[in-house]
Amino acid sequence: MKKHEKLNYVEMASRDLIKTRYFFEKVFSWEFTKFSDKYIAFYNEGPDGGFNLIKDDIKNNSILLVLLSSNISDSKQRIEKEDGIINKDIFSFPGGIHFHIIEPDGNEFSVWQKDE
Repeated sequence: MKKHEKLNYVEMASRDLIKTRYFFEKVFSWEFTKFSDKYIAFYNEGPDGGFNLIKDDIKNNSILLVLLSSNISDSKQRIEKEDGIINKDIFSFPGGIHFHIIEPDGNEFSVWQKDE
């Protein structure tokens, strides 16, 4: 179910990607793809997602909900029009482009668009 501007991906923080990967592989039989020393991703376990290596306090930066957009420029314009804050402008990553927003209550989300 990959629909425009619907929840599509979940990013979570990890202080130790090796331990995190081991735990989810052994306990839940998840399969991972390593994109770098700082990022691993999982698929077909519900919403797709990944773990991002951080050094900060996980309590303040633990989950990022990601929405899929078929037109990222249009999504960005509508977010800005409704007083959403763009806190990370559009940037590339393996598989597409995305940006981060802060919605009016202060929660951070990301919006992404697949490479075509």
